[in-house]
This record gives sequence, C-alpha cells and structure tokens, in this order.
Amino acid sequence: MAWIPGGWFTMGDEMFQDARPRRRVKVNGFWIDTKEVTNKEFAAFVAATGYVTVAERPIDPAKFPGVEKSKLEPGSVVFTPPEEAVPLDDHLRWWRWVKAACWKHPEGPQSSIEDRENHPVVHVAFEDATAYAAWAGKRLPTEAEWERAARGGVDGKPFTWGDAAPGEPAWQTNIWQGKFPRENTRADGYVATAPVGSFPANRYGLFDMAGNVWEWCADWYRPDAFETDVVENPKGPASSHDPQEPGIAKRVQKGGSYLCSDVYCRRYRPGGRGKGDIDSGTNHIGFRCVKDAPEPR
Repeated sequence: MAWIPGGWFTMGDEMFQDARPRRRVKVNGFWIDTKEVTNKEFAAFVAATGYVTVAERPIDPAKFPGVEKSKLEPGSVVFTPPEEAVPLDDHLRWWRWVKAACWKHPEGPQSSIEDRENHPVVHVAFEDATAYAAWAGKRLPTEAEWERAARGGVDGKPFTWGDAAPGEPAWQTNIWQGKFPRENTRADGYVATAPVGSFPANRYGLFDMAGNVWEWCADWYRPDAFETDVVENPKGPASSHDPQEPGIAKRVQKGGSYLCSDVYCRRYRPGGRGKGDIDSGTNHIGFRCVKDAPEPR
C-alpha cells in the first residue's frame, strides 16, 4: 500500500455533466493499494472463507417474475465485440449475458484465470468487493479519496500522468485503440485486462488508476452529487439515483477500463465518474482497497 497525504485538491471534470461543478475538496491521509486486487489475491480470500460471489449464486425468481426458471441460472455480463459497425448509443450491442461467467471464468465456463493470476479480478459485485476488503482489514475508498490518489498530488491535470495525450510518446494506460466496439488494434499491447502494474505508476506510486478495469468506490451514485456543500472528507449522497435507470441502486466506479475509447468513453480521466448496479459485475469491473492507519514515520 502507499500513503496518500491529506490535503485539499480540485475534484471533478467539466467535460462530464455528472462531474460538475469542479470544487475544492479536502480529505484526511490514508493508505491505498498500489495495484488493483488480483485473481490470485481474491482466490486466497475465497479459499480462506468459502465466499461465493454474487455471479455464482442462484438467482431469486421473485426478482424476475415471468422469466423462465431455465434462464435464471447464475452468470454475468460479458463484453462481446460485434462483427459489424453498430450505433454507439446502444450498449446492448456489445454486452451479452453468459451463464456461469464469474471471476473464475471471465468469458464463460470454457475460460479460466490460468495464466491470469496477476490480472485484476473481475465480475465482482459491490458486495463481493466489500466482503474482500473487510476480510483484508481494509475498506473501499470514497470517491474523493480515490480521485485524490489518482491525481498523484498534481492538481488540475487531465490525466493521472499529466497533460500528454494517451499514447504520446508511449502508452501510459490500458484503454481501447481502434474502431470501438468491434476492432481493438491493441496498440497498448492488450486487448482485454493487463497484468496489474503493466504501465507506469503515478507520482504516488499507484498503478492502473486509469484504464484496465473500473474500480468500485463506497459512494452512492447521483449525477448531482457535486452540488453538495460538504467539502471535507465527503462520503457521497445518502442514497442512489440514476435518472436513466431510477429503480436500480448504483455505486460510483472510477478510473475507466480497457473498453474506454476516445470515440465512446473518456472517463478514464481522474475526474470522470462511472456507475454500476450494486448487484452486478462484468469482465471490466474490479477494485482496490484503502486502510485507515497512522501516517508513516
């Protein structure tokens, strides 16, 4: 873990409607994992506790009235590139529900995490991430803590590494290159997740604070969250609301993923915000943890 000193910083990004207005925020110092939680680390947690992730559990038919029982088997949503160009306003064109997809089988039952022990664990719902964090004696970061850490002590820069555009002069992050969502040229070296720490760290020594996988935060998601007057150690709103899906409780996700593309999603910027159904994970969502402890001497 790395120590993040407390202090004031500018939070938010005027590029995104739900990350406005930019504001000065103060957080106390804290420790944060230098890398995203890996398959190997999550496997140790499962082996020690017998934990079963949300994606592996039977689905309650009461939550899906009228749906055939045969279609309620455990599984998760998997990115599936279409064969042809598709409209970018219809994300269902590249996401597919796959039975038995879970952290151990990221693309479905025929896949495994063999040779991916050092990749970030995926298909983790919010509950799974908080369970791991509690077992490890840690917790999930607030959105403000995560963004403070991602900025690396450099205020006001568009990216976690500074001003240079992604790929100039070399790739600083694992995102999408090419024609999203059907063709990834993998100019950064990866078509999906990369082993944690494959790209340079920011000035706090943290890896993958942009791209690779989205990371869960503790805050409930609301598009108007930045309009509050709370600027010291903000912990987010008291409840969730997403106007696009008002009946689904969501938490904040940060950092973007390997599916972020400049033609579709630029939310790998430190001020960008993501949102996720607390009961769902996909093969581009993971997490890292923080810990409250004294400043190092």
